[in-house]
Amino acid sequence: MSDEHQVTRRGFHADLGALQQDLLRMGTLVERTIHDAVKSLCEGDLALAERIRDEDDVVDWMELDIQNHCLTLLALQQPMAKDLRVIGTVLKAVTDLERMADHAVDIAKVVLRIQGEPLIKPLIDIPRMAEISRRMLRQALDAFVKEDVTAAETLSRMDDEVDHLFGQIFRELLVFMMEDPRTIKQATHLIFVGQHLERIADHATNLGEWVIYQVTGERKDLND
Repeated sequence: MSDEHQVTRRGFHADLGALQQDLLRMGTLVERTIHDAVKSLCEGDLALAERIRDEDDVVDWMELDIQNHCLTLLALQQPMAKDLRVIGTVLKAVTDLERMADHAVDIAKVVLRIQGEPLIKPLIDIPRMAEISRRMLRQALDAFVKEDVTAAETLSRMDDEVDHLFGQIFRELLVFMMEDPRTIKQATHLIFVGQHLERIADHATNLGEWVIYQVTGERKDLND
């Protein structure tokens, strides 16, 4: 292998490392957005909800920047095998991260629609859903860095927990609506919040699937 080729390969792998770091930074921002969205709901913090809505473009810009970086590497380096899968995984992962952020923004928009009115019930399961979903995101990103297939596979079980909690939320709020029609509007908004969190968990599970693909070259459905 020539010295020039070795230098080129070192530069390519440095670019791959930078790409992974950019993905982690985007994931950290998305996790914080999810946390803040649910916090704004629990505390009726309209200012925080407005900030989340107004900063949505930041995640979109990060997605576009990372995608452009991936496409540049594909065009200039023509990677093969594992390196190609890493870039493909990042391309798919940024889409899931962007959609997770969109769902967090939609939760913030629910807060703005509720307009600080008293909640019809203390929020217990919604924060639990949010915490599990955020933990799933962190675990997926950690599995990506460590190429940990086992950690990626356990996301399926965590997703089942989120689905179970959403079922509880839906049934409980349905009872509220049947017993007191005045709660229908807010209860419906809260069901939407649960749906957004359930979708966030699904996207975190997708990240796990892409990690498995990156490591093994095989697609595995974790949402069965």
